[in-house]
Amino acid sequence: MKILAIESSCDETAAAVIDDGLILSDPVASQIQLHAEYGGVVPELAAREHLKNLLPVALQALEKAGKRISDMDLIAATQGPGLPPALMVGFHAFQTLAFALDKPFIGVNHHEAHLYSPWIDPQTKRLNQNSFQPNISLIVSGGHTMLVKVDSPLNHHVIGSTIDDAAGECFDKTAKLLGLPYPGGPVLDQLASKGNPKAYVFPRPMLKDPGFDFSFSGLKTSVRYFIQKHPALLEDHGHLQDLCASIQAAIVDVLVKKTIRAALQSEVAMVTASGGVSCNRGLRDGLQKACDANGLSLRIAQGRYCTDNAAMVGMLAAWKTGSDASLQHTEEGIRPGWRLETDANE
Repeated sequence: MKILAIESSCDETAAAVIDDGLILSDPVASQIQLHAEYGGVVPELAAREHLKNLLPVALQALEKAGKRISDMDLIAATQGPGLPPALMVGFHAFQTLAFALDKPFIGVNHHEAHLYSPWIDPQTKRLNQNSFQPNISLIVSGGHTMLVKVDSPLNHHVIGSTIDDAAGECFDKTAKLLGLPYPGGPVLDQLASKGNPKAYVFPRPMLKDPGFDFSFSGLKTSVRYFIQKHPALLEDHGHLQDLCASIQAAIVDVLVKKTIRAALQSEVAMVTASGGVSCNRGLRDGLQKACDANGLSLRIAQGRYCTDNAAMVGMLAAWKTGSDASLQHTEEGIRPGWRLETDANE
């Protein structure tokens, strides 16, 4: 089955062509430079850029795959959650195209696509379904942090989520407080790798709470007050590295310990992680060490499949539809607040 997949939930315009589970192409057009001037994603600008990039990126995906739109058996697009203006561009454009071409069309949950992205093998460019086993999955993207218990393929439920600021927001907002360039999270990670994570002590929000929800607004506030009290530290590169390392250690500590506790209580043998923040080296190292210490295996989304991409959208669509896409047709519109739990129960 041949699938054309589209992703436009935030600030990445992406398309992918999947043929019988093999990723033939997956180009991505980034908007980082556009939004850097504003220090964050501006929804209306993101939508305008999607309008400009969507068709060229989709055509690039088809051309690189050596396919035509008429060859596709199914068209899939991210339906939610995400920024409404951004979602509307990709979803409605290709929903309309599918209708015009009389092609089956399916809307995909962005978080569910992230959830199964660790099973995409970057070497073979296939979904490695045979190695699947029950797991606790940590999804850490820019605006969301959640823990999901995955019992079997496409059978999962959320056990913990974000109460206020997500981990990605905390990385970006504290980086902004430190005066780091946008996007701040990766820059903070780079500086943290050369600093002392024990130089300064910051709170670990909800770490002792018996549940699995997350809250990082208190940590962000603590960093703000600390900087206001010690502004001179930002002028010294060594102190700045230590500050970044200490902030990152606080965030990673919460993410890792809650994830491991969830895995042990759920009696699963595997932990998975996905989403843009799973690219963070401190988090990856922390998860690996904790999993090794507790006899758990770890599977993290690799390379370009950590961040927003259309390959994960197409792979999930393929997994959901199997070999027969003929009955698939999503008729409703975008779902900006689409909860992963809702999708799991449908």
